[in-house]
Amino acid sequence: MITVHHLNHSRSQRVLWLLEELELPYEIIKYERDPKTMLAPPSLEAIHPLGKSPVITDGDQTLAESGAILEYLVETYGNGRLAPTPGTRERHQYRYFMHYAEGSLMPYLLLKLVFYKVRTAPVPFFVKPIAKKIADNVSAKFIDPNLTRHLRFLAGHLGTQPWFAGNELTAADIQMSYPVEAAVSRASDVGGSAAPLADFVKRCKARPAFQRALERGGPYDLD
Repeated sequence: MITVHHLNHSRSQRVLWLLEELELPYEIIKYERDPKTMLAPPSLEAIHPLGKSPVITDGDQTLAESGAILEYLVETYGNGRLAPTPGTRERHQYRYFMHYAEGSLMPYLLLKLVFYKVRTAPVPFFVKPIAKKIADNVSAKFIDPNLTRHLRFLAGHLGTQPWFAGNELTAADIQMSYPVEAAVSRASDVGGSAAPLADFVKRCKARPAFQRALERGGPYDLD
C-alpha cells in the first residue's frame, strides 16, 4: 500500500492528485505545520531525515521530492498513462517541465514570498524603512524582472497547446500545477499575460481526480 505523508498547505497535494488520476489505492498520514513558524513538525523526520513533505512510502521504499515521486508512480504504476511516448516531442517537453517546475520557477516564487514577508514583518519602527527599502529593491531589480520573463514564457507556451506536454494531461502538468497556481495568485503584479496561466489552473481544478484529491487532502493555502 502506498502511504502519502501529507503536510497541510504543501506541495504533497500534487501527489494525491496523481494517485487519484491513476486510480491507485493509498492511505494518508496527515501532519500539521506549526502555526507560528509554518514549519513541518519534527515527526516527519522519522520518515525522511530532511523532515519535509511530500514523502511517500511504498513497501520498503521511501521517496521524497515531488518530481521524483511523480516519476516513480508513473513509471511503476502508470502503464503508459500520464506520460507521452518516449522519443516524441511531447516526451521532451514532459521531461523539461518536470524539472523546470522546481528548478527554475519555484525559486523566484519563493523569493517573492520571502521578501514580501520581510517587507511586512513586525519590526521596530526604526528598522522597518530599511527592511522595506531592501525588499523593494531586490524585488524590483531581480525578482520581478525574472518572474515576468518566466510568466511570459509559460503564457506563450500554453498559448499553443492546452497542457504543458501537448494535448493530453501528463504528470508534468501535475508537477507544474502548484507553481503556476502560486504565480497566478502571488505574482500577477509583475506583468506578463496571466490569462493562459489562469485558464490552465481552471482546467486542473475542473478534473474530477483533482477534486477527489482535495477532498482527501483538505484545502491548501499557497501563502
